[in-house]
Amino acid sequence: MKHLITAASLAFVASQASAQDNDVTLQLQWVTQSQFAGYYVAQDKGYYEEEGLNVTILPGGPDIAPPQVLAGGGADVMLNWMPSALSAREKGLPVVNIAQPFKTSGLMLTCWKDTGITSVEDFKGKTIGVWFFGNEYPFLSWMSQAGISTDGGEDGVTVLKQGFNVDPLLQRQADCISTMTYNEYGQVLDAGVNPDELVTFKYEDQGVATLEDGMWVLEENLSDPAFVDKMVKFVRASMKGWKYAEENPAEAAQIVIDNDETGAQSLEAQERMMNEVALLTAGSNGALDEADYQRTVDTLLAGGSDPVISAAPEGAWTSVITDQALN
Repeated sequence: MKHLITAASLAFVASQASAQDNDVTLQLQWVTQSQFAGYYVAQDKGYYEEEGLNVTILPGGPDIAPPQVLAGGGADVMLNWMPSALSAREKGLPVVNIAQPFKTSGLMLTCWKDTGITSVEDFKGKTIGVWFFGNEYPFLSWMSQAGISTDGGEDGVTVLKQGFNVDPLLQRQADCISTMTYNEYGQVLDAGVNPDELVTFKYEDQGVATLEDGMWVLEENLSDPAFVDKMVKFVRASMKGWKYAEENPAEAAQIVIDNDETGAQSLEAQERMMNEVALLTAGSNGALDEADYQRTVDTLLAGGSDPVISAAPEGAWTSVITDQALN
């Protein structure tokens, strides 16, 4: 009898361990929205289940820093902009990029045309809204390359720490604000502003674009073959979800809405967002393009006396996962 109980107990423990081995927790960079449609689609369509995975998707928010969640063991994978992740890595958090679904940057500055701003040189003497919490790095690097101080004054820009909304522009607290092509720019238009009243500067067009929304894990976990296998399955299923979302934006937006527990999102806004996001993920199969990576690093290093990172990172990305997941 004792042996039977022991065997049963061992079987239970083994089944529990097996279940945990299939668990994956993903920390999003922001709240539930079409920016992350690929992951919700992969879950809804059963792509994760097909790989034998049990995936939990954690929404982000203004008080959630994905690198901290990852460091604390609250997630297996985080989504993060590369400037933020590389800065965290240089400061001692050994994060590694394992996949890059977003090929193109959606970051831009949106300015009032009546301020007279027509070029980057016209930013001098103006107030510009900038997101922080790691999102400020591309802007600071851009201004440094342009030789424009961020300390204010007639020859510099006054940086307004912008909340994650468009109020500073609408209320004329700032001449320009940070917007994403797929989100805040639409919010400005929704507020009744005519596109003809605005001037936009896409980071991609300015040659200072940096990679966004990559998948990052802790370096130490990549020495575990079981973890690597789990990430291969996760990336494969996630990219299947992303490609489905690109081809079926209306359905993908509805899936996002179905997963929004706050009820804050509208279907119309999420469809618009999905159509814009699809332009950014187009051309990526999930594998990080080394040229895109190098462009990001070069941009971050080009910060003059105050660069985002002080030296080129080593070991900050790997193709091990995507090599297996996509072949």
